[in-house]
Amino acid sequence: MKKVLLSLLFAVLLVSCGSDEGKINTDLVNNPASATESANKKESKIEFKVMEHDFGKIIQGEQVSYTYKFKNTGNAPLIITAVEKTCGCTDTKFPKDPIKPGGEGSISITYDSKGHKGFQNKRVIVKANTNPSETILKFKAQVQTIDNF
Repeated sequence: MKKVLLSLLFAVLLVSCGSDEGKINTDLVNNPASATESANKKESKIEFKVMEHDFGKIIQGEQVSYTYKFKNTGNAPLIITAVEKTCGCTDTKFPKDPIKPGGEGSISITYDSKGHKGFQNKRVIVKANTNPSETILKFKAQVQTIDNF
């Protein structure tokens, strides 16, 4: 009886393993780091001159700005779809038009220190048609009241 059940179980497993049902089509996977990638693949790449900025000591309530400069070092147009801020105290400006290969652009941030105190470490997330699709830019400041400045 054990042999019959084991044989039946083995047959079921063999049949189910040969089925294509539930398998993912590998054409949907795009991994540029794979060994089979074509050298002619068009891909945009974003390269920042500075990834983190330190505003140093600022007075509480002060608004400070910085511009992160970048270059498209890829061989396809770079499209920035969003620049997400992690705090309501930050405003961003970024190019809406595609950046051609070899082209340059900038992302401006403005930080409002109103209501903040002490060491602040913030970030913005740049979303684009790159691999990886997200790039994190950071900035920090030491927010002091006018008494302690």
